[in-house]
Amino acid sequence: MYNKIPSIKLQKFKNEVWVNYDEILKELESKIKKLNKGTIVLDFYHGVDEEEIEKNLISKLKGKKYKTEDYKLSENIVKEKISHFLTEDRVFGYMCPYNLIEFFDKNFIESIKEEVKNNNEINIIYGIGASLFSENIDILVYFDMARWEIQQRMRNKTLDNWGAKNFEEDILKKYKRSFFIEWRVLDRYKKELFDKIDYLIDTNLNNFPKMLSGAAFREGLENAVNTPFRLVPFFDPGVWGGQWMKEVCDLDKTKKNYAWCFDCVPEENSLLIEGENNILVEIPSIDLVLYKPKKLLGEQVYARFGAEFPIRFDFLDTIEGQNLSLQVHPTTEYIQEKFGMHYTQDESYYILEAKDDACVYLGLKENVSTKDFLNSLKVANTGEKIFNDEEYINKFSAKKHDHFLIPAGTIHCSGKNTMVLEISSTPYIFTFKLWDWGRVGLDGIPRPIHINHGEKVIDYNRTTKWVKENLVNNIEILSDIDGVKEEKTGLHEFQFIETRRHWFNKRVKHKTYGNVNVLNLIEGEEAIIKSPTNQFEPYVVHYAETFIIPANIEEYTIEPYGKSFGKKIGTIKAFVRF
Repeated sequence: MYNKIPSIKLQKFKNEVWVNYDEILKELESKIKKLNKGTIVLDFYHGVDEEEIEKNLISKLKGKKYKTEDYKLSENIVKEKISHFLTEDRVFGYMCPYNLIEFFDKNFIESIKEEVKNNNEINIIYGIGASLFSENIDILVYFDMARWEIQQRMRNKTLDNWGAKNFEEDILKKYKRSFFIEWRVLDRYKKELFDKIDYLIDTNLNNFPKMLSGAAFREGLENAVNTPFRLVPFFDPGVWGGQWMKEVCDLDKTKKNYAWCFDCVPEENSLLIEGENNILVEIPSIDLVLYKPKKLLGEQVYARFGAEFPIRFDFLDTIEGQNLSLQVHPTTEYIQEKFGMHYTQDESYYILEAKDDACVYLGLKENVSTKDFLNSLKVANTGEKIFNDEEYINKFSAKKHDHFLIPAGTIHCSGKNTMVLEISSTPYIFTFKLWDWGRVGLDGIPRPIHINHGEKVIDYNRTTKWVKENLVNNIEILSDIDGVKEEKTGLHEFQFIETRRHWFNKRVKHKTYGNVNVLNLIEGEEAIIKSPTNQFEPYVVHYAETFIIPANIEEYTIEPYGKSFGKKIGTIKAFVRF
């Protein structure tokens, strides 16, 4: 059964976990009582419910209090400051390079620092950026929140962008400001605090915080890079969504559909750290990437991408659903120039399941007039007439275990009745929709179309013959010996990710070669991952689960397990090609 709550277990510090405000308050007060004077810093990520924490925690702590929000630049000044990065576009912005201190009045910061330094009492500084306001911190508590929860609160209109009071604004614009500005700035700041944190508090559930000691938090991250592990998947409906994940992933059957599952997107997913009595503390998985990049990614991947996880696995479910939007992703040059990203969204569609009429749209037909094609798209998006996809776009039948490669610049989309495991590089937000089949989104508003961007990045030479020869089931058998077959299924030479598929009924040996591996069990009910050197405990995965093998693990084995014991099963593995 697909596991929706995978966790990393604590060992040494498993007892250093506290649940609810009463326990947390008791623990913090016990530490503060040992100080005659000093500075307590309660630092927040954006999204943390400040009112809730003020009511249940800060109001009950004794000391002179400073709220960082009082010293933040006004929203008008902030908007002017970030306008270049925010842009007027509904979806796309430009990556912001600022540091957090630039959003505060620096004169106030210096004056508060001096005041705190000379106070002969307990100082309590709280809010986003609280650590900026004191040079000597006695206790540092960090309040964290997962990206997915931030998005849910934004959708529910209970959360604005930092200080913007834009609760009612279009969710795409709110998300854009978080993605291009707030998350960049706050992650840049947060990663400098990891070794200093005395306590970390999970604030994802209203009025039910869970706290780890800093030592437990760091142990959890260290444990993660020494074992196979999974991120916490999340599932989301969509206008084109399907029904497959409801059954396979055991989801709420009353929901109309599920379109996406993000099960390996560290910037969006969470990690669960498990303490004593099965207490699960949720942290953003980007914390692991920021804190342990070399052990997680490997030296070569880190040298190329920095503290970013470059491989993404996710699901696109259109079984009994609809076509995705016809789309294209930017070239590397375009994404660097227009959005400040270092690499682009190359991707592929691995077919986990397909009905008889399943298909993938991929590349242009031969001898298509570029002018006529673009004009047809533009006219269709005015609502005057339907875009004739059969005239311009290739449509390939899709069956289970097909693999379609999609280098940036290639027009594509998955058709209805297709269950896709999308294997791609990580800049997932940069999709230029060209045609959305004349429909509106779940909110009743037409989804954004970006022909103005798309027309500049489409590779018009990727036509039928080239696509068939290069992008459709370009599979090479590397070995087939004694019950173990290894195949290279992609990706194209234009793409930096390589994928290897293994079919096996016995133990298969793998080496990471110092390079992070991401895998999915594409066939079979269960498999078990083992360490030949006993570096980690045996780890069981189930059908359709994505799992990460950190670069810190040099070698591992996978074999059928449980109900799959002795049967032929399959995995697909992705890694960065050098």
